[in-house]
Amino acid sequence: MKSSPSPLSIGQLAKRSGVAASALRFYEAEGLLSGSRSAGGHRQYPRQALRRIAFIRAAQTVGLSLPQIKAALATLPDARTPTKADWARLSASWAPLLDARIAALQQLRQRLTGCIGCGCLSLKACALYNPQDEVAATGTGARLLRIETDR
Repeated sequence: MKSSPSPLSIGQLAKRSGVAASALRFYEAEGLLSGSRSAGGHRQYPRQALRRIAFIRAAQTVGLSLPQIKAALATLPDARTPTKADWARLSASWAPLLDARIAALQQLRQRLTGCIGCGCLSLKACALYNPQDEVAATGTGARLLRIETDR
């Protein structure tokens, strides 16, 4: 008869996963990870928690928020550990989100190049720093200084 592997303490889980114990406690409080308590009241986790943490960290690297990760994990039956097939299915659903982020970063890069060429160095009139700026419609550069001295 095969015995089940012994659970991991929070310290062991932190060391094996590379995630701080405080983050593990936070994940547990947020419902991303579940453990139990030993007879002495210490946190302990099943070994498959390592795979679940790897899933969480990979999803964070992709740019997902913890609520998005929690929603993805909630789609798994019986809160089981994600499999390779689960990752493939879930990551495919995140492709549009990543595409939108890539497009936003490319647009930011284009604006940044234009901003460097502008040379205005104005935090009040900068289209990147202050995107709703109405004065920006009048042009780039030190035009506010000209307006004030023309009075």
